[in-house]
Amino acid sequence: MVPTAAAYEHPERAVATATEWFAGLGGKAVALDVLRRADALDPDRAATVRAARFVYLSGGSPLHLRSVLKETPVWDALVAAWDDGAVVAGSSAGAMVLCDPMVDPRGGAFTVGLGLVVNLAVLAHAEPDVARDHLHHRTLELASAGLPVAAITERTALLRDPDGSWRAAGAGSVRVFVDGEEAGLDALP
Repeated sequence: MVPTAAAYEHPERAVATATEWFAGLGGKAVALDVLRRADALDPDRAATVRAARFVYLSGGSPLHLRSVLKETPVWDALVAAWDDGAVVAGSSAGAMVLCDPMVDPRGGAFTVGLGLVVNLAVLAHAEPDVARDHLHHRTLELASAGLPVAAITERTALLRDPDGSWRAAGAGSVRVFVDGEEAGLDALP
């Protein structure tokens, strides 16, 4: 569990929440303190990520998370682990930054993400009626032609299976929009 995005928002709380959540699923969360860019440059931390079979990026600031991980040994290790079949999961900021483009939470426009998944943007904490949320509605208006935008409500996950298919799981919903119109999960890359 990598609490980078929560570096300025009590990362210990993100660790405690993840530990409790994954314990409830029968798993064990081990925190890797990658809070600053210097941490992401550490070869020992990169080796830990590379050896992981499940990497979870917490919520918080997607901009800080991107700034810390971009073009670092820890990011390269995460990509290599994923290429070798590890599960990579992100919550909120963690999910947003995995995509390129990434939604900038400060105003709903798009910026550069880390690009583990390309040609997809994630709206975290989406309201069930996305069109009524001013910021998310703005994001849908600003999306490039043909770009799928996945609006994911609280306590819900968008999952990509090993065969490349997508599915939603959890208490809420995932709505996909392309060119401002609702599309199904089949529209995802």
